[in-house]
Amino acid sequence: MIHILIQSIILLPLLGFVIGLFIDEKKENIISKLAIGTITLQFLMSIILGGLWIQGGFQKVNITELTIYQNPGYHFFIDLLLDKTSISFILIGSFLATMVTIFSQYYLHKEEGYKRFFCVILLFYFGFNLTVLSGNFETLFIGWEVLGISSFMLIAFYRYRYLPAKNAVKVFTIYRLGDVGLLLAMWLSHHFWHENVTFYKMANATLINEHIHQHTILGILIALGVMLAAAAKSAQFPFSFWLPRAMEGPTPSSAIFYGSLSVHMGVFLLLRTFPLIEFQTSVRILIIGMGLFTFYVSTGISRVQSSIKAQVAYSSISQIGLMFVEVAFGLETIALIHFMGNAILRTYQLLISPSIVSYKIREQFYTQPVKSKTIENYFPVRWQNAMYILCLKEWNLDTIMYFYTWYPVKWIGKKLSFLKWNRSKYLIPLFLLTSVISYWVDLEYHFKFLPELYGGFALLLALKSFSEKRSVHQAFFLIVFNHLFIATAVFFNEHLSWYEITIYVSGVLASGVVGFFVLNYLKAKKENLTLNRFHGHSYEYSYASIIFLLACLGLTGFPISPTFLGEDLIFSHIHEEQFILAFLVSASFVVDGLSLIRQYSMLFLGPHSKTYHEVAYRNS
Repeated sequence: MIHILIQSIILLPLLGFVIGLFIDEKKENIISKLAIGTITLQFLMSIILGGLWIQGGFQKVNITELTIYQNPGYHFFIDLLLDKTSISFILIGSFLATMVTIFSQYYLHKEEGYKRFFCVILLFYFGFNLTVLSGNFETLFIGWEVLGISSFMLIAFYRYRYLPAKNAVKVFTIYRLGDVGLLLAMWLSHHFWHENVTFYKMANATLINEHIHQHTILGILIALGVMLAAAAKSAQFPFSFWLPRAMEGPTPSSAIFYGSLSVHMGVFLLLRTFPLIEFQTSVRILIIGMGLFTFYVSTGISRVQSSIKAQVAYSSISQIGLMFVEVAFGLETIALIHFMGNAILRTYQLLISPSIVSYKIREQFYTQPVKSKTIENYFPVRWQNAMYILCLKEWNLDTIMYFYTWYPVKWIGKKLSFLKWNRSKYLIPLFLLTSVISYWVDLEYHFKFLPELYGGFALLLALKSFSEKRSVHQAFFLIVFNHLFIATAVFFNEHLSWYEITIYVSGVLASGVVGFFVLNYLKAKKENLTLNRFHGHSYEYSYASIIFLLACLGLTGFPISPTFLGEDLIFSHIHEEQFILAFLVSASFVVDGLSLIRQYSMLFLGPHSKTYHEVAYRNS
């Protein structure tokens, strides 16, 4: 019975999402009833599941659902785990999702994109359930990616406005930075355990301690990768600036994503992997330091915000910083209680924020309450002023992150001017020639530097694509060949079977063909296809927008194409000492994802480029 309930809780929102796609967008009543009915039924199932779990004596339930691919040295399977952590997140998540969905039925009435909102909410909830019930890194990563793309789509809900489109891309870049940490943690975990380990097995303290003593450095690197992914997802320092930018979406999406559920996924990841972190004091100290500093910085910033949403966002970040500290100290139960309280409070605050503005707007003209003394009054005046200015500027975190990450990436891409569109076509014969030579010559034996060489060249293609502003055809073409050269690099490193190569390349080529078809269709319509501004083509070509988004997601390794499995296969053939090759491949995956989302956003989001369409407001 428990097994059936777990499967139903995961699949029910996905089924609702698929059904919702076929409902006419004008039938608001049917759309809202489908979403509310789906999530309410899932809430009732969650309560029953919790009761059965308590009746069973609070025992952990581990289920291996499905083997997707297996060979003598590699096993990719879907695994689910039910324990105290997952049941807490499921119950609170289903309760809040039900409340927010009912609220949205009236809040978004007659809003353009009504159907799109509820479909994305159902997709998000599928990703959330899969993440919190995941039993291994691979299953968790599927849900993790679904959360990321649904977050992007809801931030850009008002897609014909400039700032929502811009901030959606900005938030997605931070998510991709977190993804590289999770990717590297998954890669090192294969070498650490020599298997696709489950979280159920990872909870064995004796086994963990034994592996930590044998592979101390690997254990620390895995923990640091997890810490990076958790910090990016939960907006911890130095990534704290993205959460207020994510508030460009509707108030219900801000409540469910950035007040209650999605923003706490970093806490969940630390709780799930704590058995590995528990024996590494240095990593626990880093997490405590990051959490405390985030709490200090975010508390100050929240107190000088003029926007209610931004104030709630930074207040939530500060509380999540304390949750990181609690997890690092091993206080799992306290962290879960803290999560529940913070999620409910922030959801309530965000949902009533529009009403609070209207209620309080006249009171500010008549009442000026006397402020009581705070701890800052006892600090030197110079220190008070300096902190005030820093908090007003949000510690310049946005500028610092751009200057030290994306500015160098764009600078390198601009220096690759030799990769022009007419010269990029020579990549085709170069790739074919390389493939033929690698089949007949043992290049691994004669030229051991080739994997890193081809991995570096693949990264350069991704960087050039990311910085390209003139031709979207070239930018898309370079991403396709980025993947092909990554496959070649790993083939040189350790000869993959042709079946494994086919799994990876088939998804790349299929997505590439579909993407080029859409671009040529727009070109035939004589539309502007440059990447120097937002064009808003989804206004006139909504179906082309959806198809191109699916093609971009397929190329990024989203779990809708064989590329997702292929990327994990690629990492399984990179040896544990080859950190340079692993970095080049993971960096390529990050940059090509950013480039593709940027291409989609520039073409289909933002104000329309034609003057006879109404120009939308800059933000919501």
